[in-house]
Amino acid sequence: MNFIPINSYSNYIDANIILGRLQNDGIDCWLKDENTVTINPIWTNAVGGIKLMVADADAKNATELLNQYRAEQKLQTVCPRCGSHNVEFISTPRKPGNWFSVFIGFLLTSFAPPVETVYHCFDCKYEFILPDDTHNES
Repeated sequence: MNFIPINSYSNYIDANIILGRLQNDGIDCWLKDENTVTINPIWTNAVGGIKLMVADADAKNATELLNQYRAEQKLQTVCPRCGSHNVEFISTPRKPGNWFSVFIGFLLTSFAPPVETVYHCFDCKYEFILPDDTHNES
């Protein structure tokens, strides 16, 4: 059976949640490079992230399910400023502390500390953290 990558993830939690959902929906799939990215996160971009591999025969159905999952997720997050659902969880390099952390991380250790992640509204450009958000907890 031939498998093809249909998506990639920068962390194993998101990758495994989607993997489990697809498997529950009867899609034959697995994760490539999960161990590499989990053990050494600095290699995430070098290896292309954790790749979701899907059987050729299931690729179209899996892509449709991924689009459905994304649509469901967008409906759950609302921008507090404008009320838009056009919001995504992103890492932001704009804050000076993030650049300083990356510089110190490369200078003193073999890896860079994670940069801050926030929700970004693509309609009003507002960046925010939800009060009950556990993504940014260390």
